[in-house]
Amino acid sequence: MRLAAGGDLDALAALFDAYRQFYRQAPDLPGARAFLAARLAHRQSIVLLAEDGQGAALGFAQLYPSFTSTGMEPILILNDLFVMPEARGRGVGSALLQAAAEHGRAAGAARLTLKTAVDNLPAQGAYAANGWMRDEAFYSYDLRLD
Repeated sequence: MRLAAGGDLDALAALFDAYRQFYRQAPDLPGARAFLAARLAHRQSIVLLAEDGQGAALGFAQLYPSFTSTGMEPILILNDLFVMPEARGRGVGSALLQAAAEHGRAAGAARLTLKTAVDNLPAQGAYAANGWMRDEAFYSYDLRLD
């Protein structure tokens, strides 16, 4: 588990494109690469990369810095977490979640937060198994601007 850098863009783009397809988006490898390149170049996100012993990419987690106004502290949004299907069940997702938590602590974040699809039961199980608590106090709302 390590922080991804610009030299990882090809491997990350393939993972990110597969992640987007999991959420029913059309394949767009060049778009995925450009999106990630911009996030890394502008230091707008932190990307953790999971690899096997030979350096093959197995999964990633992408964190976006933000803040809690009521707590007046920095937080991190775990916006993306994906493990290649052939690597699932091997602890890669849990390792990424633990690495995200370690990074958040080292960065001084008060907490990590995430959203997942209501029908993504495997992910929900992984989050619960790793100590994440589902928010029962607040609803999430979105306003489309397009």
